[in-house]
Amino acid sequence: MCENDNMPGVTHPRKGFKTLPVEDAVGRVLAHDITEIRQGEFKGRAFKKGHVITTDDIEHLKRLGKNNIYLLEIDDDSMHENDAAFALANSLIGIGVETEGEPKEGKLNLLAGYNGLLKVDKEALYNFNLVGEVMCATLHTNTVVTKGQIVGGVRAIPLVVKKAVVERAVSAAKNANGCLQVRPIRRARAGVVITGSEVYTGKIEDKFLPVVQAKIERFEGEVIGSYLAPDDASFIVQRLRGLIEAGADLLVVTGGLSVDPDDVTRFAVKMLGVTQMHYGAAVLPGSMFVIAYVEGKAGATIPILCIPACGMYNGITVFDLVLPRVLAGDHIGREELAEMGHGGLCLQCKECRYPVCPFGK
Repeated sequence: MCENDNMPGVTHPRKGFKTLPVEDAVGRVLAHDITEIRQGEFKGRAFKKGHVITTDDIEHLKRLGKNNIYLLEIDDDSMHENDAAFALANSLIGIGVETEGEPKEGKLNLLAGYNGLLKVDKEALYNFNLVGEVMCATLHTNTVVTKGQIVGGVRAIPLVVKKAVVERAVSAAKNANGCLQVRPIRRARAGVVITGSEVYTGKIEDKFLPVVQAKIERFEGEVIGSYLAPDDASFIVQRLRGLIEAGADLLVVTGGLSVDPDDVTRFAVKMLGVTQMHYGAAVLPGSMFVIAYVEGKAGATIPILCIPACGMYNGITVFDLVLPRVLAGDHIGREELAEMGHGGLCLQCKECRYPVCPFGK
């Protein structure tokens, strides 16, 4: 910020500004960035806030149309946009989120510090943006992100912001103890049971296992064991117990979730002695999805994800929404399955662009 006591110049209509001819600004310190645009070549910062204007800068500034320099007077109860952006960003970021470089024109990007699942406290973000004169825009919560990916952008909207405004926004964000976080996605050791007597007897070729395996491997997990099983609840239970003994920390069961008499998958899961089980999700495709939890070795809780038949011929289903959340440590219960109804309708596009689409958001 420039010292402006007894400064020559013309008072500007905007409060806090004075105007000084560029020729008289040598030795003055710029109070804001100056942008340069060269058509088809460059758009960016030509002069940085804090730059001391030299004689050599005068012609450059004139080429940028800066015949006058606006000198900013910042009161003790106000902040420059870039200083405000730093304070705002630091109040928003939690574990796994970091800032990108320095603010430019009051804007600062927020990046994922590593691969994982973005979690956004939507209520805290709403309260932050409700303050006014400051803003933060983010990706949707529960978005799978990669290291270095932009997950949000923060901006102080006016060039000078009242400290009281910044403090209210900071308080709203800090109440969430990290409004934006990135949770690591663990590498699953998955056990898979493919149900269906036709598949078990070889009358129909299994096409489910490659689908499940690809989705597990997307998150660097592995399928440690897989079985085919007839429509026999006791047989399915036996295979699931064997996979638990083999060290699986995630169980996936496919098929047998409709209303036909021989669809016994959910009954088999219940026979396993689960601690919690939910049948049905507000998502299409995948409404007959089942999620359950069973106690594994040393008291560890193992999620069980049961995929209905749509998971074999629909590229993206409820399984794709739930899997990364489970691997990031979310407990998916009835409330979470109900919340998925808003945005849970797949558009069945001819060319699937998931996750760059509204499904699951």
